[in-house]
Amino acid sequence: MTDFILVRHGETAWHADNRYAGRSDVPLTALGHEQAAALGAWAAKQRLDAVLCSPLSRARLTAAPAAAALGLTPRVDERLYEVDFGRGDGLTRGEMAERFPEELAAFLDDPVAHHLPGGEDPVKAAGRGVACLEEAARELPDGRVLVVAHSTLVRLVLCELLGIPLARYRRVFPALENGALTELRLLPGGQASLLRLNAPTVPTTH
Repeated sequence: MTDFILVRHGETAWHADNRYAGRSDVPLTALGHEQAAALGAWAAKQRLDAVLCSPLSRARLTAAPAAAALGLTPRVDERLYEVDFGRGDGLTRGEMAERFPEELAAFLDDPVAHHLPGGEDPVKAAGRGVACLEEAARELPDGRVLVVAHSTLVRLVLCELLGIPLARYRRVFPALENGALTELRLLPGGQASLLRLNAPTVPTTH
């Protein structure tokens, strides 16, 4: 079995306005860099065999401190790109409602059958993300792999591997926190188990 620690990149400059960031290369905020540093501090205490990340700078910069702490070179994989949101990229939901209200309503009802206009088919996005993880699992059948990617792609991959209809990804996984840890165990034959979701890199006390 291979354990994957899936991490959404740190906070970006579009976070405050909740703008859809797909293929746009949006920079990290100061908090985003702090989240990347926290991930690095966490990784320094872990046994991890590889670090994979999306080509977008927000993912690469988030992954860098962890890779450095482990003495590993991050493996940049284009299959970990965020889903392309087409005409929705860079817009808030309110701005989409003004520009293409019918398409937005259809997307909110079923984001897979009616993805955002000009955007990527979520089925294909899930397929490429799963292929990336399955390849890593074949290379590291007993390994632990850190994967720094993006919210929508990770949620689609989780649904695909856990047998959840892709159209429910927004409802079943309403949010992935920036810099938090989501651990997935991939077993031979494609079976998967979700071990934890949105866990902090720094343990909290109650």
